[in-house]
Amino acid sequence: MKTETITAIATALSDAGISIIRISGDEAIEVADRIFVTKDQKHILKNVKSHTIHYGFLFDGKEMIDEVMVSVMKAPKSYTTEDTVEINCHGGILMSRRVLSLVLQNGARLAEPGEFTKRAFLNGRIDLSKAEAVMDVIHSENELFLKSSVSQLRGSLSSSIRSLREKILYEIAFIESAIDDPEHISLEGYSERLRGVLNELLSSLQGLVDSFDTGKLLREGIRTVILGKPNAGKSSFLNLLVGEDKAIVTDVAGTTRDALEEYVKVCGVSLKVIDTAGIRSTDDVVEKIGVEKAIRFANDADLILYVVDSSRTLDENDHRICEMIRDKRAIILYNKTDLHAAVTEEEIFAHIGKKFPLIRVSATENVGLDEFERLVKEMFFEGKISSSDEIYVTNIRHKEAISESIEALKLVKKSLDDDMPEDFYSIDLMHAYTSLGFVIGEEIGEDLVNEIFSKFCMGK
Repeated sequence: MKTETITAIATALSDAGISIIRISGDEAIEVADRIFVTKDQKHILKNVKSHTIHYGFLFDGKEMIDEVMVSVMKAPKSYTTEDTVEINCHGGILMSRRVLSLVLQNGARLAEPGEFTKRAFLNGRIDLSKAEAVMDVIHSENELFLKSSVSQLRGSLSSSIRSLREKILYEIAFIESAIDDPEHISLEGYSERLRGVLNELLSSLQGLVDSFDTGKLLREGIRTVILGKPNAGKSSFLNLLVGEDKAIVTDVAGTTRDALEEYVKVCGVSLKVIDTAGIRSTDDVVEKIGVEKAIRFANDADLILYVVDSSRTLDENDHRICEMIRDKRAIILYNKTDLHAAVTEEEIFAHIGKKFPLIRVSATENVGLDEFERLVKEMFFEGKISSSDEIYVTNIRHKEAISESIEALKLVKKSLDDDMPEDFYSIDLMHAYTSLGFVIGEEIGEDLVNEIFSKFCMGK
């Protein structure tokens, strides 16, 4: 397929030591040869072997622009499967843009966001789930999501989807063949065999859908809100988690009036920790707004950390918080354990009306972090979040496509229960097969492809 030659800066625009300008397309090598010369003043790129790198200089007419290294990757063994050249020039915003402008002047056009990866997909080198994993790798903010993204980039999800589609396609072909040639292919006893196949397919697909909740947490992090009455030690615990003084800590009640957000890594995943204003009734207009924001954040939280000042008895503010967290996923932080206790664990649970995991913490003595990490791991990942073999669905588009396939297979089971003719089975089986094709891009429209790749960065 003939394509325009495209180019973009593939590295961040910054004062880094190296910048890479990528060129891809039928004329990529010719475009580079127009501006690149070796030390002995020769244009040689069209004659070199693939996957080689060459030292030389970039020229704009007779003016030398930069000293560079140029990599040449010839089709089809390149990221896009097209001829590809990567110019490694000196870094810096000015130099990067100067080299890019020079390439554009000599025959390439500026790439659209994600166009290099889009070409890799359209040219068949990667499927759509792998293409989306490329962007996930780039935007990974924690180790486990990065591992999951790399696993999908290597084909863990697409291999699973392809295997399931093959099983469905086999059943469709068998039914169609038996209907067309009943003398040689018998459907006797087929209903029970198909029921067994459907149960296996539904179990596998449901496992993928169920993994989405964990996958979403890996991707976006756990929204964690710290609640407590004023001076309970919320900001001190945030500082303990972060490892530095991010929040102001004083003996004055109501110091925190707005939400303070910080990302921290716990057991390999991100926690989006939000320190909020102390929950209490107040006539202070600013503090009142802060309390209202705290309540809103708590309603949307994946996890609430209720900080209890163990040196003070529970009051109406604690009662209000207990009502807020009763139906939430929460951890009680029994704080200030270095002081004399004025409230027991049993009193706390009695006010809430149920038991929650409780950790004895002391921000001043750095006590409780190890237990906190263990609890988070147990509460959200059943203690198992380090397996690299686990496939997590992290993309809502994938989840919806798999869920649609599940519903189609359930209709096949209903047709079996209702003793419907076999040609009814193949209709819903084909729907399930097509739905799974949306995950890997084999059943997808041009508009959706363009929308997906428009979210990519320019040089990818």
